[in-house]
Amino acid sequence: MGTAGDAEWLRWVTKQFGNIAGKDKEISLEEFKSALQVKESFFAERFFALFDADGSGTISLEELLRALRLLVHGDQRDKLSFLFQVYDVDGSGSIEAEELQLVLRWCLRESSVSLPEERLGDLTRALLEAADRDHSGSITFPELREQLEAFPELMENLTISAASWLKPPEPPERPRPRCLSRGYWYNHRGQLGCLGAFAALNLLLFTLAALRHRGLGPAIMLARGCGQGLNLDCALLAVPMLRRCLTWLRSTAAAEALPLDQPVQCHQLVGYVVLALGAAHSGAHIAHLARLAQQDGGPALLESLLWARPGGGGVAGTAPQTGLALLALLLAMGTFSSPCVRRRGHFEVFYWTHLSYISVWTLLILHGPHFWKWFLVPGSLFVLEKVLGWAWRRAGGLHIVEVNLLPSKVTHLVIQRPPSFHFKPGDYVYLNVPAIASYEWHPFSISSAPEQPAHVGIGIIPFLFKIKPIRSRQLGSTGPGETQRLCSVKCFLDGPYGTPTRRIFLSEHAVLIGAGIGITPFASILQSIMYRYRRRRQSCPSCHHSWCEELRDQDMTLRKVDFIWINRDQKHFEWFLSLLSKLEREQAELEPGGRFLELHLYMTSALARSDVKALGLQVALDLLAAKEKRDSITGLRTRTQPGRPDWGKVFGKVALEQVGKVQVFFCGSPALAKVIRGHCEHFGFRFSRENF
Repeated sequence: MGTAGDAEWLRWVTKQFGNIAGKDKEISLEEFKSALQVKESFFAERFFALFDADGSGTISLEELLRALRLLVHGDQRDKLSFLFQVYDVDGSGSIEAEELQLVLRWCLRESSVSLPEERLGDLTRALLEAADRDHSGSITFPELREQLEAFPELMENLTISAASWLKPPEPPERPRPRCLSRGYWYNHRGQLGCLGAFAALNLLLFTLAALRHRGLGPAIMLARGCGQGLNLDCALLAVPMLRRCLTWLRSTAAAEALPLDQPVQCHQLVGYVVLALGAAHSGAHIAHLARLAQQDGGPALLESLLWARPGGGGVAGTAPQTGLALLALLLAMGTFSSPCVRRRGHFEVFYWTHLSYISVWTLLILHGPHFWKWFLVPGSLFVLEKVLGWAWRRAGGLHIVEVNLLPSKVTHLVIQRPPSFHFKPGDYVYLNVPAIASYEWHPFSISSAPEQPAHVGIGIIPFLFKIKPIRSRQLGSTGPGETQRLCSVKCFLDGPYGTPTRRIFLSEHAVLIGAGIGITPFASILQSIMYRYRRRRQSCPSCHHSWCEELRDQDMTLRKVDFIWINRDQKHFEWFLSLLSKLEREQAELEPGGRFLELHLYMTSALARSDVKALGLQVALDLLAAKEKRDSITGLRTRTQPGRPDWGKVFGKVALEQVGKVQVFFCGSPALAKVIRGHCEHFGFRFSRENF
């Protein structure tokens, strides 16, 4: 934030003060916390005490602005002096061990980090031993400044304006997509090409049909034009749902030209077009029938709509009746498939209304004399997929052999693997547990690697089973963290189905980004990568010296993998840490100092490095990590970074490495996907999102 931003922030503080100050133009501690949005009471009290220059117990506007102007316009020493006073709780002029531990405890609490008391003591001792140069048992201001100067990236935060000290900064805006840039077209070529072809084909069919009936008036022209488009679009509705066909297409050259990564969005788009064309088609026919009803001797409008008659169109003149039924069914399907219904505990409504697709296609065949020609190929494939899936699922039930219910509320299931079940890293399956809901099938990523022959692992986040949540007693587990082997809970799998992540092994530089439970598909991928990476190990038969050589074949062309995992808090790291620790150890054994796989972990609830309150905590965590060669939060060798990633810096570093063509694979929230996609387009990286 520059000078203009600082001035704007001071104006904002003045306005906030005026809104809450009483007649005496003073604000209390509680009002101060509310005005400046300080999270924890400890830091609010410390800031308040330092701003209250006269010790009256309240702050005047003059006192507040005087202190803030010093922080805004002061030099690095002024700001560091303020930080020292925050840590010097008793005002003695030095920071004692007890004061340091107290401040670190509150920093951890504000960061939602829970550490044992002995680890807090280790952090305190690490910082005290490093900064206490005269071994007096306390830290003076010169000692603190000298210690922080050893961490230039942290000292840079002292130059940040005071706005980021007391009020969290706004999240950075994502770069605007450069619609004419090479990166934008590279990432959207399949979607844009198919969208253009879809629109052009609909327009062509509409025009040809309308022109053929131009002698019958504008209402019939509109109805016939929309009807011809509906023939195409109602048949296309089935295509994005052909999961087995889409999985096969991913292995062909068509994967580069078709939007196979967005089947659900394609299905929704075609559905909206069908609703619009259907409404226009029905409205035009009703207008035509109303005009006929006004003529002498013409049938009444209501009679034409409710009763079949010769010449009415469709099978046995039932076109008006089947058309109205179709419109009602399509409106119900569209309404109950909206997110507010589907994702808020009403999945059953969405499920049962969508099963009316059988009635819709039956009515379409009765309504339109030529629809069967359009529907023959996609309809046959759809029926074939359904029959094969039903036969495969019911050929024999499987059993859940292990359940692990973690404190982060993630349930990890281990299911026996059928001999004929072959999948690739990143694939997903539809899971049905009759003990929970006999008719519900939900998609879950496979978290185990194909090279593990005995079992299939699946990580489940509870909100996906909103209708009947997974209860630990139903699956045989009785408490968080408990693992129990089972042989009685039957389940069925449908799949596997492919995802965009199948392209990872054909990349040169892959960047894997998972947010929260979005890590699940990457669990399988990372394990498989290390299995293949292990095959690169070579050993000399004479001296037994081992090394890893770069092998690039049709199975894996990877040269570098960056894995980025973003979590809200500490406990959500737990279920994947054992695998990450194993991957770190294996890489260290196979190639000491190797950087084939780099881990980057971020915890968004932690005080960011730009938050000056966290300077002491970050220094202590860095010192202890360097000493013990492991992170205090996760236990990994990789240091957990506080706050959110700076995507500009992250992708800038990736671009500078120049290892090869970069492909970014993301699994997480749509909002974050938009941010990452924008940065990928800026840097010219290919972007794919896990979406099923």
